[in-house]
Amino acid sequence: MHLKSLTVKGFKSFASATTLRLEPGITCVVGPNGSGKSNVVDAIAWVLGEQGAKALRGGKMEDVIFAGTAGRAPLGRAEVTLTIDNNDGALPIEYTEVSITRRMFRDGASEYEINGNACRLLDIQELLSDSGIGREMHIIVGQGRLDAMLHAKPEDRRSFIEEAAGVLKHRKRKEKAIRKLDAMQVNLNRLGDLTTELRRQLKPLGKQAEVARRAAGIQADLRDARLRLLADDLHTLRTTLDKEIADESAMRDRRQQVEEENREIQRWLADLEAQHAEDAPLLQAAQDAWYKLSTLQERFRSTEQLATERLRHLAATPDEERPGRDPEMIEAEAERIREQEEELREALTEDQMRLAEAVEQRQDLERQLAAAEGALRAAAKAIADRREGLAKLTGNVNAARARTSSADEEIERLAVAHTDALMRAEAAQAEVDLVAAESSEADRDNAGLDARHDEAVAAHDRAAAVVRELSDAERAAEKDAASWKAREEALALGLKRKDGAGALLAKAGQVPGLLGSLASLLTVRPGYEVALAAALGGLADAVALSGVDEAVEAMRTLKIADAGRADLVVAGSAGPGMRGPLTSLRPDLPEGAVWAPEVIDCPEQIRPALNRVLRDVVLVADLTAAAKLIAENAELRAVTPEGDVLGAYAAAGGSSKATSYIEVQAAVDEAKAKRAAAEQAIAELKEQLGAARAEVAELKQVVNQAASEKRAAEGERNAAARRLAELGAAARSAKAESERLGASRQKAEAARETDLMRLAELEERLRLAEDTPLDEEPSTEERDQLAAMVPQARQNEMEVRLAVRTAEERVSSIAGRADSLMRQANAERQARERAAARREARARGAKIAQAVALGAAGALERVAVSLAAAAEHRDELAQARTSREAELQEVRATAKRLVAELERLTSEVHRDEMARAEQRMRIDQLEAKAAEDFSLDVETLISEYGPDQLVPPTQADVALAEKDGKPVPEPVPFHRPTQEKRANKAERDLTLLGKVNPLALEEFAALEERYKFLSDQLEDLKATRKDLLTVVKDVDDRILEVFTSAFEDTAREFQTVFQVLFPGGEGRLVLTDPEDMLTTGVEVEARPPGKKIKRLSLLSGGERSLTAVAMLCAIFRARPSPFYIMDEVEAALDDVNLGRLITLFRQLREKSQLLIITHQKRTMEVADALYGVTMRAGVTQVISQRLVREEED
Repeated sequence: MHLKSLTVKGFKSFASATTLRLEPGITCVVGPNGSGKSNVVDAIAWVLGEQGAKALRGGKMEDVIFAGTAGRAPLGRAEVTLTIDNNDGALPIEYTEVSITRRMFRDGASEYEINGNACRLLDIQELLSDSGIGREMHIIVGQGRLDAMLHAKPEDRRSFIEEAAGVLKHRKRKEKAIRKLDAMQVNLNRLGDLTTELRRQLKPLGKQAEVARRAAGIQADLRDARLRLLADDLHTLRTTLDKEIADESAMRDRRQQVEEENREIQRWLADLEAQHAEDAPLLQAAQDAWYKLSTLQERFRSTEQLATERLRHLAATPDEERPGRDPEMIEAEAERIREQEEELREALTEDQMRLAEAVEQRQDLERQLAAAEGALRAAAKAIADRREGLAKLTGNVNAARARTSSADEEIERLAVAHTDALMRAEAAQAEVDLVAAESSEADRDNAGLDARHDEAVAAHDRAAAVVRELSDAERAAEKDAASWKAREEALALGLKRKDGAGALLAKAGQVPGLLGSLASLLTVRPGYEVALAAALGGLADAVALSGVDEAVEAMRTLKIADAGRADLVVAGSAGPGMRGPLTSLRPDLPEGAVWAPEVIDCPEQIRPALNRVLRDVVLVADLTAAAKLIAENAELRAVTPEGDVLGAYAAAGGSSKATSYIEVQAAVDEAKAKRAAAEQAIAELKEQLGAARAEVAELKQVVNQAASEKRAAEGERNAAARRLAELGAAARSAKAESERLGASRQKAEAARETDLMRLAELEERLRLAEDTPLDEEPSTEERDQLAAMVPQARQNEMEVRLAVRTAEERVSSIAGRADSLMRQANAERQARERAAARREARARGAKIAQAVALGAAGALERVAVSLAAAAEHRDELAQARTSREAELQEVRATAKRLVAELERLTSEVHRDEMARAEQRMRIDQLEAKAAEDFSLDVETLISEYGPDQLVPPTQADVALAEKDGKPVPEPVPFHRPTQEKRANKAERDLTLLGKVNPLALEEFAALEERYKFLSDQLEDLKATRKDLLTVVKDVDDRILEVFTSAFEDTAREFQTVFQVLFPGGEGRLVLTDPEDMLTTGVEVEARPPGKKIKRLSLLSGGERSLTAVAMLCAIFRARPSPFYIMDEVEAALDDVNLGRLITLFRQLREKSQLLIITHQKRTMEVADALYGVTMRAGVTQVISQRLVREEED
């Protein structure tokens, strides 16, 4: 087995696909520093599964992807493929050639392949571990591996031997098994606790199941007894109803007569009330008129006083205002100052012109002086040059002319090259534009793909969001339904009665005239449940009966059975007028208040009783409204929504109160409605959810198709981008060359200009030198005259400048004074006009105030007359209203007497009617009870359970007879007392049983089955744990055996290798704890020749490196691997030690393949193949060379 080839693409500096063909033996990779040699080692480590970015000399794993250069764009992925020759079958796979590929993208995604098939990193590590290539990569000796081995702990050195021996894989599996055992122990503890808890629950639940079985038999006896009693009651009531006849015609006639009288008195009362109501607005209007006239009188009186005061104030003569300067005089002064300013400005202009002339004269003289001095210096220089020698000056002129000629030729050459470069740049740019246009066209064509893909993804996300929302809504609805169901069941338990009322309801068939619980018969408007329960008091939990006789019978039944007390509502006990609404007899209520009977819906037969009980009860918003209502109507009682009751002589309330049956019944009804609504919502959501999930599946297919099309377009776009990058680099290179040549041309032209100037200067000097006699000196007379005139010109300029500055200051000081004086004149003129206007306004105000005062006095007299007439009219209306109210009180008293008599007559007639109605209602109730409670119709009930039917023996009697071996009892005739005792006994037995769990039987069976299942699972887990512990022990034994053998071989080879590297020295490997071979570390002792020290820290750098190499080579020799990779391990060795190390390389070559990164020439000499690595423009390139090695003796 050996490495056959390595293909690198996009990994670090390998921008292009590069393949290294590897052969058995030694392969050396050489090249300058920074060329990318070590990247070959990193590529092999990376493809074999290295996960540490620092081990690959990077900061993060994305650093392995080619980052780009100035001429190449960065790549989007790195890919390395390592091909291994497996002809010897060293790898446990049915291929003679195995290709391992690792691929990484910039988004962090990684892919692994074996022979082109996708796999996991664990699959690659498992494949290589059996051949001596572990996940710790001990076969790769990098630049820092030797130092890491020297500084490693003894336990870490042990791992090198374990990995080479193939033990590390077993140790990892053992650690994984131990982790599983720890996790399993947690599950065992939880399962043990769970079985213990289930075992604890089984015993009480078994008792509940036994009670449930007994309760089922008792309930069957109770049902039979109640059915027979119910059939007997129904038969008795039907017989009684047929015998009852009542005559009430006289009573009806008297009631009709009273009704006529009452209607007449009510009409009279309505007329009086209408007249009374008409008087009220008239009286109020008269009162309002009197108030308005009084207010008007006060307003006129105030107006008169105010006008008199203002007249007095305006009549007073104010002090005369002090007059200012005459505006005409101010304007004349302003005109004089403006003329003076104009004269100063003309003088300033003349001075400025003189200053300009003086400056020009001074500058002209300075220029003449400078020219004269330059001529003198040139003449003096010419004489000096003449004296130095015309020959030297002539030579300089010739040299300057030669340089100028050469510069012209260079400029011509650069111009031609610049033109060529410009043409190449334009051609390259044209090709770039063409490719860019094609790429843009492709992008426009593919833009639709991106849009379709984004739309498909967005649609899929929206559909998925809808599915999630519907799922959440479904779960919420299911939770609501379960919550409302639980609330309904819990509230229903609260309706079970254990007092006297409960006893009556339990014996519904035996209590004549029983209508049911009052709470079940009432429907209360939402929000008034607590208030109504407080208003009813004890009657909120009462039982309704059809009449007084029935109520007496019910109380006797409770006393006989000693079943406690009960509150009763008698349907026929209400007085006259209590059946219908009582609005005609009630006072008016304030806004927000309501009569208690108006918030109740109930059967008409109990409406009179409720009207009587609640006739004085008013439901109000709060205690403040209650107090106000009671203060105005002391005969009423006010009840708040919190259940506080307030009357004129008694009150009840506070912070809390026990919940009444009315509230519980309302809560049960609400829970039923909410549960039904939630169940309906669940059904609708399930249907919507199914449709939404189908839509998500369809959209997922659309997204996948759009993604495939997008990936294909992306591949084409990437290819175009690479082509465009290459052309762009060429265009930029040509442009840079053009710019460089242009800059060179400009520099050459600038140098030529300098040379030309120098040539002109030299030629002028030569001409002057040739023309100037040697003994003639230049004249300084003209220069001296000019030097004397320049200071005079400067003095003259200074004097003129001072005159200009003085004129400017005089102009600035006088400027603006004329405008200021004009503004002052205007202000004075306006002030005089305002004073005249104020005098006129005061005179007008005085006239107006005098007129207002006179008008107010006249109005006061007229208002006083009207006010007296209004007061007289108001008093007359008040007296008439008082007399009409007295008459109205008398009529109301008569109407009240007639209403009382009508109520009495109506009550008597109603009592007779109710007697028959109660009989019929009782029969209907019993029939309904048979249908609702027992699901039997009347005919079946009478035919099967009537008093003429025989009563069969109970299940208990049959079981007892069979147990004693006696014959089964015969059926007996119906006897009501016997059946009542039978029902009472069954109820007492049920009461003695206590609370019965009807689901206990099913729960006990389910819990018992679950306990058995969990017990079996617990035993299975214990057996599995035992098996795992056995496996761990076997693994320990195998690790002990393999490591002991590997250590002994490695220790023996270390001594041999150490002798090769350190002739005459001594080295050995020592175990830190020989008694514990599973955890012992490995210590290295090394004594080079001529030294007595053994500690590694006291050795020199080269000795320590050789010691580390010796240990690695000992491991390699003891447990050979198919190949080894060494990265500049011999860089710090001298020639002698290098020769010894090469000897080891030759020995390792016999059994393994070596890939060595080196700079050493001697190492290259033993190589079978060489790869040269270079870097150009930031990209690594590889050159290979196969060597023919001579056979050595």
